[in-house]
Amino acid sequence: MKVKTGALESGFFRRFLHYYKPYISILIIDLLCAGLSTVCEMAFPLIVRYITNQVMSESSTLLMSTVIKIGVIYLFLRLVDTVVNYYMAYIGHVMGARIETDMRKDLFGHLQRLPFSFYDDVKVGDIMSRVTNDLFDVTEFSHHCPEEYFIAAVKILGAFVILGNINLTLTLIIFALLPLMLLSAILFRKKMREAFKKSRVQIGELNAGLEDNLLGIRVVKSFANEDIENRRFNEGNQKFLEIKKEVYKYMGRFQAGTRFFDGIMYIAVIVIGAIFIIKGQINSADFVAFLLYISTLLSSVRKIVEYTEQFQRGITGIERFYEIMDIPIDIYDRADAIDLENLRGDIVFKDVSFSYVDGMDNVLTNINIDVKKGESIAIVGPSGGGKTTLCSLIPRFYDITEGEINIDGINIKDITLKSLRTNVGVVQQDVYLFSGTVFDNISYGKLDATREEVIEAAKLAGADEFITMLPNGYDTYVGERGVKLSGGQKQRISIARLFLKNPPILILDEATSALDNESEMLVQESLERLSKDRTTFTIAHRLTTIRNASKILVLTEDGIIESGSHSELMELNGEYRKLYKLYEG
Repeated sequence: MKVKTGALESGFFRRFLHYYKPYISILIIDLLCAGLSTVCEMAFPLIVRYITNQVMSESSTLLMSTVIKIGVIYLFLRLVDTVVNYYMAYIGHVMGARIETDMRKDLFGHLQRLPFSFYDDVKVGDIMSRVTNDLFDVTEFSHHCPEEYFIAAVKILGAFVILGNINLTLTLIIFALLPLMLLSAILFRKKMREAFKKSRVQIGELNAGLEDNLLGIRVVKSFANEDIENRRFNEGNQKFLEIKKEVYKYMGRFQAGTRFFDGIMYIAVIVIGAIFIIKGQINSADFVAFLLYISTLLSSVRKIVEYTEQFQRGITGIERFYEIMDIPIDIYDRADAIDLENLRGDIVFKDVSFSYVDGMDNVLTNINIDVKKGESIAIVGPSGGGKTTLCSLIPRFYDITEGEINIDGINIKDITLKSLRTNVGVVQQDVYLFSGTVFDNISYGKLDATREEVIEAAKLAGADEFITMLPNGYDTYVGERGVKLSGGQKQRISIARLFLKNPPILILDEATSALDNESEMLVQESLERLSKDRTTFTIAHRLTTIRNASKILVLTEDGIIESGSHSELMELNGEYRKLYKLYEG
């Protein structure tokens, strides 16, 4: 499953609005504060016009007491402006941060529900970029976008009403230039949005490459390929620079165009206003008011220009957010799904077929398996035959294309995912340990486990002896992905984790194939203890480890071609015997 760039429908901003719902009261107060701040700002030109008119009038009735009153009124307005701007800067930004937090929570939750098929086709670095970088600018966007556009709207409307009352003709001439400025902004904004989208995609690619390099740094160094990795990174980094240059080219054009229209508007006020003064249609005080209001109006436009880059980053982040959120969750609980209780572990595959993508050839076709409680089933066969895929269908990591899988007579699609996966334990070849302590990693199998339970699980897994010899015992930090431990030690910790989970069904996916002989023997002993009295599926690379299995299935591209115990299959002198002799030889 691939993330489709541009898959977002045009109404994404309308969909984004619901994130304001929990904070609607904060938003309303924020906009009221923005309105008050704008009123305070727009009062200044009127005060200047009044004083100028009074001074220039022949009667010159301006008194000191009037000046003091005007000063007090304006001081009050500035105090109000100070308070409301504090609210806008503090509470408004907190609202934006909360929206960003809510979006990140929803995105992470959605990622947890997406099936394995999604992660098969995406780069983790790109997903991390969407969860972190793409949402950073949402805080500024969600706060400033409604606020700045509301302020601009109030200023434009307020200035038009006030100036129209002073001189409607001059006002109409001046405001006729605004649509041209708006059209220019819209054209450049579209180009900027496309460029910002490219930059987000490329930073995701850079993150993915960086993650690959850092996680595989030991391989890089062992092959002395640092120069190659540097070249690859520099190519991606240079591509990002070119995209940033494109972004700033459109930003420069946008800002230059806005400044050009600024100048045109000032010229229009000065030239046409001067003509109106000469003709006696306005006086000097009105002319000053026009200049001050145009300055106030353009300051708001400039502020929007300053935030344009931030707005575009926020819009792009929201767009990429919805690209992930719009990916459907293919594997989910049915409305009437039940929780499993007192699971025995009988498993039946009925005519099961599976393909990763609709329309492609099946990986598995017409698979029929009947497993009783406590049986040990080994699955062998050539690489690419679908062994891991078959086992991944049991906990519904993938959903089958056709057929039915039943556990204790219940279709697995009628069981809640949490209940199903709680009852299935998986030991993989590539063990994943979380960054943390040994105790943290074992207790992941049962989050409320006591220390005594964790130690007991470690003993059953044959891990207690080496754990107690670590510098801090169970509180030893294992490093990212458990890099401070050997393969055998990591595997035994993962087995201890499963002992703690205590699932009735086990899947052992080539759990010992990457280990040395000594570690394999220790881990195999742990697995035998773990498998006792549990229904177990073992995907085997080393066939000597599964000779005692209740039943061995030979799985190839043609399906299950042989089935039976080790001795029965050896007597058949078929594919299993060939594989066994090949391994021995």
